[in-house]
Amino acid sequence: MTSAADRPASLYAATKRANELMAHSYAHLYNIPSTGLRFFTVYGPWGRPDMAPFIFTRAILEGRPIDVFNHGQTWRDFTYIDDIVEGIVRVMEKLPSQADSLVPARIYNIGNGAPVLLLDFIHTLEDELGRNTRMNMLPPQAGDVPATWADCGALEAATGYKPCTGIREGIRALVAWYRPFYGV
Repeated sequence: MTSAADRPASLYAATKRANELMAHSYAHLYNIPSTGLRFFTVYGPWGRPDMAPFIFTRAILEGRPIDVFNHGQTWRDFTYIDDIVEGIVRVMEKLPSQADSLVPARIYNIGNGAPVLLLDFIHTLEDELGRNTRMNMLPPQAGDVPATWADCGALEAATGYKPCTGIREGIRALVAWYRPFYGV
């Protein structure tokens, strides 16, 4: 999805966009190559424990209900960590230059480009964990958007890489890592 990022819905998004604009200005003023990366809903081993995939996994394994905002009708471009890492490695090998445009600055999206309904993510996680969960269906959170997904065309054009790990494969790998790591 290619969308203007000039009207962010949350402070989080606004700080990310402000950082991109400052990096662009710096690259312009000092001719220092600058590459920005926009990651889309990263999950997998060693993930942040305060993010939904870990919160959901822990709660499901402990038999606790999970809070599901927007009644689960949120679409996210869940991106497995290995796809993020491969995108970073490929981008590191190609610095932006003024030969490509007036300013040596680029921004690349790294995501699967295929949004997944939050309820489908949860059900896939339940399947892989072999347990069902109770869901507290809640209204949307302030500043949340109903759908996000990445247009990775620029990343693919520049590096030849397009993230490709499917949600079931990624969740299976997350669960395979999570259980022994947390002793479950």
